Amino acid sequence: MDIIQAIKERKSIRAFKPDQVPQDLLQKIIEQALRAPSWANTQPWEFAVATGKKLKAIQDAFAKRGAAAMQTSQSEVARPGDFPEPYMSRIKKMQVKENRGRTTQMKPEEMEARMVTNFRHYGATTCIYLLVGKNFLYQEKGVNTWAMYDCGSAVQNIMLLATSYGLGTIAQAMAVVYPDIIRKELGIPEDKLIALGIAIGYPDWKAPANEDYRDREPLEEVCKFYGFK
Repeated sequence: MDIIQAIKERKSIRAFKPDQVPQDLLQKIIEQALRAPSWANTQPWEFAVATGKKLKAIQDAFAKRGAAAMQTSQSEVARPGDFPEPYMSRIKKMQVKENRGRTTQMKPEEMEARMVTNFRHYGATTCIYLLVGKNFLYQEKGVNTWAMYDCGSAVQNIMLLATSYGLGTIAQAMAVVYPDIIRKELGIPEDKLIALGIAIGYPDWKAPANEDYRDREPLEEVCKFYGFK
């Protein structure tokens, strides 16, 4: 699969088959993804890959703590406090489409069930956790935002490579909302920030959840060209 096709076909998968992804394939994907660019070749990323009993222990602990605990839990990467326009309009448009016309609010039990599905990585058998050194990200002069930008390049490489190998992914902020659980189960040291979880596995293309394909704004709305004749 060429890069253009991989970009077009990549999407966030929300239903996976129970098949295990071989370790050698995961190693190949992550090793190839390490060619991502970074400021002065600092390569600020590290990865922890969990599956089997380790991942199940994390998923069970997340589900037990539940969605309600998010009100007092602190993700190690700040979540957006607000969504001004035009961003909120894009969110609402996506929500209406994915609810297939439903406009009513979900009941608490529906929301809890949805969160638990999220916590269990939509059935994916593996999660790749992105780690960043806290001393590189948080410095006396402020937050080194370039480190997160560089990590985003590596994450995108992982997702595109996964697509090219017939796998699916979804980048999940929800996968790291209880970092203390992940830290305990995987033995991740305190000096490493747990920034993101990437669920990875074989997509279940028969599942309705994978039918949606999110829109993108047209080029003319987000890009302007200057100095061209």
